[in-house]
Amino acid sequence: MVGPPGAGKSMLAARLPGLLPPLARTQALEVAALAALAGAPPVRIGTPPFRSPHHSASAIALVGGGGRPRPGEISLAHHGVLFLDELPEFSRRTLEALREPLETGRVVIARALQTAQFPARFQLVAAMNPCPCGWRGHPRRACQCTPDQVARYAGKVSGPLLDRIDLHVALPPTDLESLQGPPGEASEPVRERVARCRERQLARQGKPNAALAGAELERHCPLQPPARDLLLQAMRRLAGSGRAMHRALRVARTIADLEQADGLEAHHVAQAVQYRRPGA
Repeated sequence: MVGPPGAGKSMLAARLPGLLPPLARTQALEVAALAALAGAPPVRIGTPPFRSPHHSASAIALVGGGGRPRPGEISLAHHGVLFLDELPEFSRRTLEALREPLETGRVVIARALQTAQFPARFQLVAAMNPCPCGWRGHPRRACQCTPDQVARYAGKVSGPLLDRIDLHVALPPTDLESLQGPPGEASEPVRERVARCRERQLARQGKPNAALAGAELERHCPLQPPARDLLLQAMRRLAGSGRAMHRALRVARTIADLEQADGLEAHHVAQAVQYRRPGA
C-alpha cells in the first residue's frame, strides 16, 4: 500500500487478520510451537498471528538465527500476516532476506554445527509513503522532495522483492467529508465471503490458491481465450516475468472464486493485472 500519512494503511493492515478464516487445528499447533521456540507470547488459539516488526529490525530478527537458531518474525507470522510499515526504512539486506521465504514458505538457517529450518508461509503486507516527506501528489499539501530524493526513496525496495508482491494499491488522502458519511461494509459479511472463497479452494484443489504451482495452475486456472490473450498482452506490456504471470493467475483465480465462478474471464484477469502495476 502506498499513500500519504493518515490514509489508513496501518489500520487496514491491522484489520486483515480479523477477515481471515480461523486456523485449523494443525495450523494452530504449528503457530503455538513456533511461538514457544522463539520465547514469544502465544497467540489466541485459532487466531491467525499478526506481526509488525519495527523498521530498525535486523535481518536475524526478521528471518531468524542466532548461535542456537530461533524463529524470526516471518516464522512467528506463519499462517498469518507480517506487516512491514515504512517499508523503505528497513535495511536493504533485511528486505532481501524475505525473497526466498516468500517463494518457498520456509526459511533455512545454516550454522557451522547445525542447520535449522522453520516454516514461514505468511501474508506479507507492506506500507510506504509516496516520497520521503509523504505528501507527493497530495491535493492540499506541498511535497518538499526533489525528483532525485523520490527516486532514491522508491529505489530502496528492489525490483525482485516488488515482483513478489501481488497487490500494489495506492491509497488516496483521507477525505474529511467522507468520514461524516454513512459507514462502510462491516467486517462480518467480508469475513463470510472470505470463508466461502477459502472453502471453495480447498474443495477444488485441497490448498489455497496461493500454494498452486506448475501444472496445478494450468489445471485449476482455466483461461477463456480472451482472458489468455489479455494476460499475455499485459505481461508483455509490463515486461512481466514468469513469476509475475503465475502470481497474476493466482490472484485472478481468487477473484473468480469470490464471484463463485468456475472459469477465468477477461475481467478477472484485468483486475489481477491492474494490481501488478506499481502504484496501481
